[in-house]
Amino acid sequence: MVKEHRMELFACRASKDFASKVIDSLNYLHRDEPKHHLGLSEVTSFSDGEFQPAYTESVRGATVFILQSTFPPAENIMELLLMIDAAKRASADKVIAVIPYFGWARQDRKDRPRVSIGAKLVANLLRAAGVDRVMTCDLHAAQIQGFFDIPVDHVYASKVFLPYIQSLGLENLSIAAPDMGGAKRANAYAKALACPVVICHKSREKANVVASITAIGEVTDRDVVIIDDMIDTAGTLCKAAEVLMEKGARSVRACATHGILSGKALERINASPISEVIITDTIPLRVDESVDTGKITVVSMAEVFASIIDKVYNYEPISTEFLF
Repeated sequence: MVKEHRMELFACRASKDFASKVIDSLNYLHRDEPKHHLGLSEVTSFSDGEFQPAYTESVRGATVFILQSTFPPAENIMELLLMIDAAKRASADKVIAVIPYFGWARQDRKDRPRVSIGAKLVANLLRAAGVDRVMTCDLHAAQIQGFFDIPVDHVYASKVFLPYIQSLGLENLSIAAPDMGGAKRANAYAKALACPVVICHKSREKANVVASITAIGEVTDRDVVIIDDMIDTAGTLCKAAEVLMEKGARSVRACATHGILSGKALERINASPISEVIITDTIPLRVDESVDTGKITVVSMAEVFASIIDKVYNYEPISTEFLF
């Protein structure tokens, strides 16, 4: 008897909307074939806050893709781990974690004594739960891939950001890195767009608090686009935008893959000289009717992830999916 080869896609609660868009993109890729559906699952909650996910359809022998971004609260990573464990115990053939935003990635080293390396711990937890492969997008530090002893598909948001930047038609474009850590990413964008690169150097007083920023590069009368992997409190971004405008920039925009936008981030962006912030849908945009989101543009990574998922499932090469 030939073993059935089938794909099953499930989503944890925090990424249901993104997973639905991935399903739509998969169905468009194979519009002449039977349609994919989002797998059925449920979560039982207990009075003390504990919860238990369960699959309500068979996953025996299937290649199971579980979609979940692991932004706070910590229940999101815990739910993903429980879903992975449940799939392995239900005799899934392979379990692949699709993590558009890999939380805890900023804890990738010991930057002071007596702290954990959270990114490595999360990698260990995923492996212990039984995951066979991980897909993620724009890790805070690319070397986090080395924390895993299993395949990691590291997707880049440049697939959607580059076309969007080109569509703006900016004649005097400069690409900026908000800090030295983002210089390599900014340089790759600048090379692809054939424009100058600007490097911002920042010093911090403490976590999430920027003391000062200086900008190095061609800024005067330029339309500057800041490239980063995430926006959290937006403190660095807004201060960098102010410095760039003081140095004579004509306009400042920002592209950041993961729009965490915690605390007063949206208020800071609205009060800043930034004309537009482009983020992806790896994290759902925080909607607050009291705060204007008019400066925020969301572009979707669903088609990119759908293509990667399709090719991995069918054992096809995925190198063409990566720009840099």
